[in-house]
Amino acid sequence: MTTNQIQFQQALKGRDFLKLADYTKEEINYLIELANYQKKQSKDGIVFEPLKGKMLGMIFEKSSTRTRISFETGIYQLGGSGIFLSSRDLQLGRGETIADTAQVLSGYLDGIMIRTYNQSDVEELAKYASIPVINGLTDLYHPCQVLADLQTIKEVKGVLQGQKIVYIGDGNNMAHSLMIGAAKMGMHIVTVTPDSYKPEEQVTEKAKQFAQEHGATIEWSNDPAAAVKDADVIYTDVWASMGQEAEQTQRVQEFQQYQVNEELLAKAKSDVTFMHCLPAHRGEEVSAGVIDGEHSVVFQQSENRLHAQKALMTALMG
Repeated sequence: MTTNQIQFQQALKGRDFLKLADYTKEEINYLIELANYQKKQSKDGIVFEPLKGKMLGMIFEKSSTRTRISFETGIYQLGGSGIFLSSRDLQLGRGETIADTAQVLSGYLDGIMIRTYNQSDVEELAKYASIPVINGLTDLYHPCQVLADLQTIKEVKGVLQGQKIVYIGDGNNMAHSLMIGAAKMGMHIVTVTPDSYKPEEQVTEKAKQFAQEHGATIEWSNDPAAAVKDADVIYTDVWASMGQEAEQTQRVQEFQQYQVNEELLAKAKSDVTFMHCLPAHRGEEVSAGVIDGEHSVVFQQSENRLHAQKALMTALMG
């Protein structure tokens, strides 16, 4: 282990992972390198258990496939154990305060991953917990997904600096975390949404500040065809996220011109990479020909959730 790696290990131990804005470019790079290292070990059949005997509590107020399985598998592979906790399993669902819950869980566990609605709840949990808290998703941010996305882009493209990402769809938590992550890593990003579905202004301004520091650019457009010119990566997400099911019909109508299909892909670079955080609705935000085609890396991206989160747990809880 190099001196730099030891320094990062010491600096990250005990930290929370609430949003990418809290981490430096160098710290994010370290986590990506650690994820790649652990991925190779896993593929080579090497057992690496730096979290032997450690316990991760996983609080789910929003259901999940990738988040739950990747964290539960990841902590097991690292030698520890994970406890699934739904809102029905905790007194949180019956009125116990977040502050009390945080302090109680800190006495039992070595880390907490929470997937919920309000970013403020995650921030409050971290404020009162004496153990690391990891944001598995909120309505504002999805940092774990973007950590895996950055790992995937680096695997496919070789570098992050200077890559152009075009995100097409709703200006949601994915758009927010992608803007922050891209800006931190010196990548150019264009978010393409209908006028009334732009990313939140405060997040956009924060991303622009990071972009200026790292030689990146942050842009918005409502024209997918123009935006994808020279794109290295095209990214999309579902049009109606969890909790927005009542808006599904309206959103399908308003996002009709924002589908990522073969015609749109042809306007980007010939080696453009398609990404999607999943679950996907073929025929809505993406055509089957694109998501199942040669440019798609969605399942490599999905697998990397496991490796990125193993790196994260190793760094914070190890």
